[in-house]
Amino acid sequence: MKKKEIVKNSWEFEDIIKNGKCIKNKYYVIHYKENKLSYDRYGISVSKKLGNAVFRNKYKRKIRSIIDNYKKSYVNSNDYIIILRKEAIQKSHSILESEFFALMNNQKKGI
Repeated sequence: MKKKEIVKNSWEFEDIIKNGKCIKNKYYVIHYKENKLSYDRYGISVSKKLGNAVFRNKYKRKIRSIIDNYKKSYVNSNDYIIILRKEAIQKSHSILESEFFALMNNQKKGI
């Protein structure tokens, strides 16, 4: 993921969460809001309740790799905040990837 495709500022996180739309399943909560750029931007959040810094960074890397696979197929100029839920920590990478794709496809369709 390139630097320009990352949401980093806390005020941007807050704005997307408060003013954007939300989609959920049992592994992810995804807040999204339209941006005025020609590319998508992503922010990833893994709670401290789930584990220590090493654990959280491992799951952030997993989510980044899933996003990189997803980006190749679809771009719609949105900002996304992806929050990992507790149920996701026991699942394999392939399950997390398929659930992410399903959730993003539902968002794309407007469900």
